[in-house]
Amino acid sequence: MPYSFEESAPNGHAEAAGLGDVPDPLGVTTCALCAFDYAVVRIVPRVEREEFLNAGVVLFCPEQNFLGARVRLNEARLAAFAPQIDIELVNSRLAGFMAICSGDRSAGPVASLGLRERFHWLVSPKSTLLQLSPVHTGICTAPEKVLARLFRELCL
Repeated sequence: MPYSFEESAPNGHAEAAGLGDVPDPLGVTTCALCAFDYAVVRIVPRVEREEFLNAGVVLFCPEQNFLGARVRLNEARLAAFAPQIDIELVNSRLAGFMAICSGDRSAGPVASLGLRERFHWLVSPKSTLLQLSPVHTGICTAPEKVLARLFRELCL
């Protein structure tokens, strides 16, 4: 069974009565439990060394038609970790990643694909500066909140 990342649900379970709408503590109604997949965006300065720095998270929840990502490059940490790296190049690659994720057509033909296809393209294995972790799964009622929580826990 996938792990639940719900912040507002006790013991990782939705308010159990029925799996209908679950009230949010902020007054926003969210949907019933939905499956999601996510991966961590990693900066890999030297692919042959397999060392990386987490820089973001991408999350896909098909039931809610949601594909989102958050990235933040800690330039000081990256410079200490890999002093030879071109920070502008890394920022450019992260911007391209975000453009594809958001469906910005100026990012090329991949950005024009549907949500599922874009997610799978983004998380496909690559041997480049920007790589993603294996895909993990979970259940949630609010993918935006889960994305924010995962980003906070894994990247900040």
